[in-house]
Amino acid sequence: MRTFLLVCAFAVFWMPNGGVAADGDAKRPNILYLYVDDMGWGSIGPNGQFARRDQGLPYVRTPSLDRLAREGVNFSRAYGCHVCSPARSSQQTGFHQGHTFADRNDPDNAKKAIRRDDITIGECLSRSGYATGYWGKWGYGGSKDQQDPRIVNVQTLPTSHGYQDVLAELHHVRAHTFFQPTLWKTSEDVNVMGGLTLVPNRLDAYRQTSFPSLPARQSDPGYPDPSYCDDHYAFAALDFVRRGAARYQESGQPFFGLLACQIPHAPFGEIEQLPEWDSEYRDDPNFNALSRQTVQWAAMVTRIDAHIGNLLDALDDPNGDGDDSDSIAAQTLVIFQSDNGGPRGNNLKELDANGGLSGSKGSIAEGGIRVPLLVRWPDAIHASGHLRPGTSVDDVVDVTDWLPTFCQLAGTTPPLGIDGVSLVSKLTGRPSPRQRPFLIHEASDGQSIIQGRYKLIRRVRRKGPEQYQLFDLQRDPGETTDVLSEHSDLVEQLRRDLLLERVTEPKGFAVTYHEWTGKGNGAFDDAGRWSDYVYENDGIQYIHDSGAPQASWIAKIVNASAAKQTVTVDEDANVLALHVEGTSTAPQVLAISSGRRLNARNELRLGKHSVLRLDGGSVHSRRTIDVQRSARIKGSGVLAADVILNGDLQIDESIKIHGDLSIGTNSRIQMNVGTDTPAPLIVKGKVSLAGTIQLQLADDFHPRPGQRIAMVRLAGADQSPSLSQTRIRSSDATGLSLHWDAGVLYAVAE
Repeated sequence: MRTFLLVCAFAVFWMPNGGVAADGDAKRPNILYLYVDDMGWGSIGPNGQFARRDQGLPYVRTPSLDRLAREGVNFSRAYGCHVCSPARSSQQTGFHQGHTFADRNDPDNAKKAIRRDDITIGECLSRSGYATGYWGKWGYGGSKDQQDPRIVNVQTLPTSHGYQDVLAELHHVRAHTFFQPTLWKTSEDVNVMGGLTLVPNRLDAYRQTSFPSLPARQSDPGYPDPSYCDDHYAFAALDFVRRGAARYQESGQPFFGLLACQIPHAPFGEIEQLPEWDSEYRDDPNFNALSRQTVQWAAMVTRIDAHIGNLLDALDDPNGDGDDSDSIAAQTLVIFQSDNGGPRGNNLKELDANGGLSGSKGSIAEGGIRVPLLVRWPDAIHASGHLRPGTSVDDVVDVTDWLPTFCQLAGTTPPLGIDGVSLVSKLTGRPSPRQRPFLIHEASDGQSIIQGRYKLIRRVRRKGPEQYQLFDLQRDPGETTDVLSEHSDLVEQLRRDLLLERVTEPKGFAVTYHEWTGKGNGAFDDAGRWSDYVYENDGIQYIHDSGAPQASWIAKIVNASAAKQTVTVDEDANVLALHVEGTSTAPQVLAISSGRRLNARNELRLGKHSVLRLDGGSVHSRRTIDVQRSARIKGSGVLAADVILNGDLQIDESIKIHGDLSIGTNSRIQMNVGTDTPAPLIVKGKVSLAGTIQLQLADDFHPRPGQRIAMVRLAGADQSPSLSQTRIRSSDATGLSLHWDAGVLYAVAE
């Protein structure tokens, strides 16, 4: 065999892990995440309140959020969950409700949990060198007692998941007041259980003049004791941001802060205990005719908006001296979002807080799961950028997307197999090979799958058959017209995908984590070679999962031995995600036997020094096969997935890719070709090529000048690859050029 090398740089898409910092910015961005509770989609200006103001109708005052909308972007199709516990679990872990443990509210706070094995935003960012803070409603790990709460589940605390600066409420029942006598705070005593201790809910430390007096009016003689907890959370966040800004300027260490307000969750009337609580509304004649509850709700929203304004001011001028030369606003990604849609109530009717969407909190309808989302990041969102300040976009985004987004910005790999997809490409305009196939949600009244403009809802009535509805959200965001009968093929595909996402599992179901424990070669389905998974707390076991791999597994095969090791899929197998890894002296091989299929639904990740050997078998994923540097795919077979190749691809006869192919600049493709060899690489999706193509020519093959050698055939792609910046060379100085014709990429002998 003789070898020809083609060094190609016809990149069409942005390569993965190419975040803003990696492209020349020495500093990674700070992240300030503002998260409110029960604020409906229509509660912000661009989703309805501006229109109400312009029509002379009562509207909620949010000048700080208006500023974010003006200086950033409004994502008009953003999704949370139907209620608070799953929203927080999905936010932190990147798993949707079919896969996360807390897929609904549960009164048993000892069980309702982000488990020890679930990797969170806080863990990913703290391990990447970020200073991390969390203030507000966490919702897991503590008892509900108002006077003497206790830690009941250490593994689910924020301090157990990477958060360093914490002031939080650990139980949602305690959060059903704004005047808890105590809150949980990070302790300096390393021997304290869970690293948290109870502190009085008072604002004594924030009565000094360096902290703003509005909106809290904390020095007013009428300010209550205990304090209004969201005032306390907001001041703790402000203190952290100021300190983090100074540190960022001095050392470049970025920070991540998450302010998880209880506002505007009920009870509404407690705000009347605060000085000047209705100052923004009492002189507005439009509010005189509204219910008391609506005015209370509006006052709550305006209050937290003012605290948000203080935080934005701290980014502009961290030391508050009037000189903005120390500003970090441009380098800080600010996110404002709600956990779920707005609840039923007078404010929903009188202020249209859900913006005309059907349903409300707790429902699978858009009013229950679609949420307001504002994003500001001046370094990326500016007048000449991909996203322009002051605009609204209808890209579909989900609360699960923030974990992989933050990981990409921090320059770290996201947790294995999560459902979310990084939004960095949406923010910067740089194409990404990672695409989201759909969104999944559950609620008490059904489950849904959203794919592009369409949403399929599944409902099962008691003692009745399952029923489906299909809505075109682009034409009908209020979900008034069922178009199920018009799209039978789409409905069947969406129905199949929805059920495969585990939305019909009973309460307490979740993905489980397993590791290969066998030594030497073995069969993938050998139950004795996999670790068991146990989730328990305080002597109660909630999950015990053992046996051979299952579709709900997050599985890892890591070769810890001193020699090469092969695990063989010789029977069809299913996992949610699989990571394979070896060492330079002991590679790990995953072999797929002829006619056998491995389904890694969310992800197959080939880590360092790993090999996927296709012996005529196939790998299927609804999402990606991620081939990292020093990893390799070799052999012949089928890859039914989007393939992200930053390692090597060695083709014996033919590899067919039923998805997109994105090839990094450091990758290499090796293929065998002869006189009449058809293209060894067949791709049904889009192709992004960069790196090296190495042709292994048969000994009896001597290409004539002008002879074309088929390399890649695109079957069904709607565009050709760009061939502009291509460098070609061969090992024996034979000239080669590239030619694209009728869906085939050729090497042409010169």
